[in-house]
Amino acid sequence: MTRIEVDLDLCQGHAMCQVEAPEIFEVPKHGKVQLRRETVDNDDLADIKNAVRYCPAQALAIIGDQRGLRSVQ
Repeated sequence: MTRIEVDLDLCQGHAMCQVEAPEIFEVPKHGKVQLRRETVDNDDLADIKNAVRYCPAQALAIIGDQRGLRSVQ
């Protein structure tokens, strides 16, 4: 299983993560990212990697998965 880490001090509420993976991330209007689930299956990994990659504030990280991945940015 993969775990997502969010740095709320960095999050600026751009909601790019929600665009890339709406089943995982939610950003309320004028708010910061909220996780719908903290751990995710490998089926969601491609969308989550895109959310991490396109976060303008670099507030997201992927912590571990079955292939030994430590973080993606």
